[in-house]
Amino acid sequence: MPLLSKREQLIQAALELFSITGYSAVGVNAIAEKASITKKTLYHHFKSKEELILAVLRYYDERHRNSFMRTVEAKTENPKDRLLVIFDILEEWFNSKNFSGCLFVRAMGEYPEEGTSIRSVCQESKILTQKYIQSLAEEAELQDADELSEQFMLLIEGAITMAQVNNSHLSAVRAKKAAKVLIKGSAQ
Repeated sequence: MPLLSKREQLIQAALELFSITGYSAVGVNAIAEKASITKKTLYHHFKSKEELILAVLRYYDERHRNSFMRTVEAKTENPKDRLLVIFDILEEWFNSKNFSGCLFVRAMGEYPEEGTSIRSVCQESKILTQKYIQSLAEEAELQDADELSEQFMLLIEGAITMAQVNNSHLSAVRAKKAAKVLIKGSAQ
């Protein structure tokens, strides 16, 4: 495996710390220390902590969403089944040792000001995920794919929140049951 650049080391260290502790609670000194990099080097790559947060969110979004889509598509070729597989993937994530909730929701909670770059990146990630689900619903020839994808996002976000709150994977199982009802109601 190739060595990570200093920038990548900082992003990965910050991602790990932000996932565990949140954004506000983690200082740049802790990030530099975790990455085994000086604070001066950190500021060479990122002008501010906010710029580092944005880089972390973009890095995470790109890898997480791409991995999610590849996993969905690898599990089944049936478009309706792909919609349901989403909840199996969530259940696996909820059962993993590194589950700590949604980084984007956490970022929006800690940076609630409208119109900020951090909010925009978080909103974009959610929109892109919703559009992917909409494309799956369209492939499955379900009615009102846009509305269905919005309903799925509510199920997904609710399942993530409840898994974090209750420390249980059962929210994915329950959300999948609700998704089956939605799919049945949208079938043509």
